[in-house]
Amino acid sequence: MNWNEIKVSADNTHFLFDNQPIYGKYFDAVLKFHAPGIAPVKDTTGAYHIDAHGNPFYSDRYQRTFGYYCNRSAVMKGEKWFHLNERGERAYSEVFSWIGNYQENICTVRDEKNRYFHIDLHGIKIYTEYYVYCGDFKDGYACVKKSNGLWCHIDICGNKLNEKEFFDLNIFHKNYATAKDRMGWHHIDKAGNELYNQRYLAAEPFYNGYALVTNFDCQKTIINEHGNLVLVLG
Repeated sequence: MNWNEIKVSADNTHFLFDNQPIYGKYFDAVLKFHAPGIAPVKDTTGAYHIDAHGNPFYSDRYQRTFGYYCNRSAVMKGEKWFHLNERGERAYSEVFSWIGNYQENICTVRDEKNRYFHIDLHGIKIYTEYYVYCGDFKDGYACVKKSNGLWCHIDICGNKLNEKEFFDLNIFHKNYATAKDRMGWHHIDKAGNELYNQRYLAAEPFYNGYALVTNFDCQKTIINEHGNLVLVLG
């Protein structure tokens, strides 16, 4: 039985293989399997992980457990958070007030002073700055909210990608990101330059050259990468 073929039941209480329950056990809650073939579960003993055979991966129990990303799993013990490695052991000695999931071997965390920053696989802070909020890295860049209330993109060394700052910001998708300035949402390139001069109430990432946007009258339309109107949705 390949763990990639194991599915989660519709009520999130057990696992299925070929649409049939497996392991002969139901849980209070389960999440799907992630590489290297480990799944988070919760029962009356607490939260933990099981392997592809349905066996507990370790003897410890936690308040919450999550899936493995980059061979690291976020867990909550008491009021503190940290990551487990692929052997089910603590990946580092630090604890945090909250942690995310590793993406590109980097993870966003929050400390006891409610400051956000990023750590490496060993739990080490990767730059000196602290932020109001940090998002996940994707394709080498992350969105962070600074103490001045504005957002910018940073690289994996913590350096600003460009000198542009925005009221709100999203990660890059196929080289472009959505950003919000005083006039509204629009799309920018990696230099922080606008692709067009229109602004919208909302804007989604480009999907194969086209993006769904919402005008300020709440009309949804499709635009291309030059900002030209392609289609008005009924």
